Amino acid sequence: MQNALRRHVNLEIKTIKGYLAKNPVAICAFLGWNDAGETASNVVDHLIEVWDATEIGSLDPDNYYDYQVARPRVRLTDDGNRVIDWPTTKIFLAEPPGSPNPILLVQGIEPNMKWRSYVAELLDIFDDYETSLVISCGALLADAPHTRPVPVTTVASTPELSDILDFEPSAYEGPTGIIGVIQDGATDRDIASISLWAAIPHYVSSPPNPKGTLALISKLEDLLDISIPLDDLVDESRAWQDGVDELAAEDEEISEYVTRLESTVDASDLPEASGEAIAREFERYLKRRTRD
Repeated sequence: MQNALRRHVNLEIKTIKGYLAKNPVAICAFLGWNDAGETASNVVDHLIEVWDATEIGSLDPDNYYDYQVARPRVRLTDDGNRVIDWPTTKIFLAEPPGSPNPILLVQGIEPNMKWRSYVAELLDIFDDYETSLVISCGALLADAPHTRPVPVTTVASTPELSDILDFEPSAYEGPTGIIGVIQDGATDRDIASISLWAAIPHYVSSPPNPKGTLALISKLEDLLDISIPLDDLVDESRAWQDGVDELAAEDEEISEYVTRLESTVDASDLPEASGEAIAREFERYLKRRTRD
């Protein structure tokens, strides 16, 4: 297993840069249990837009969704006709500027049934494109203050891969979502798999959460060693934080709670405050300045 993993990962660095100059990387996110505040699914939505990705396929929704839970939606076209949009999973192909790797973008809703068949069908598509790495994005509610950098945890599919990439091994045991099943299936097929998890303040759980989305995109930039256009996301993130600041200021109990969370976070040894994190942020700034 170790040798197989080493064929898939550049061992000279802690990022994925240089990683298989031609093979695609898949980036996935799913609305539902894995996606607090729709933070992760908005990452894929953003990438589809800024990379002008092309839809290349979708999974048959009849096989995987309970329509009484994930209901289809009716919308009106420009000419006034009614169209039904069925819940499904779509796959897009992008060729980001500056990236040696094509990117498969998976946009969907966590399925209601037949998870193993769902994952097998999705991984068959990855195999068809000789995908070398699967990166899944998720977001969970946490005791995290909205005023501090959004913590993003990286999880590799195996202890061997955690060691190669210098990730902290995950000790989590408990319920899992579709991301966990995708990681397990990818490992069985000898495809390297990583998940990124943003910790979203539980007291502002309503979507969207652009600050969390921005944090996940920044982590993707670090991993893939590419610069991702942010468009209005930075301004939206600031506006979101200003709005939550105003709401917290109007409620003394929430304001005191946020202050306690800030004290706890500030007293801990956060990677966001490390010199390495500051250097990464400065490197991202230089890349965007060069691109612009």
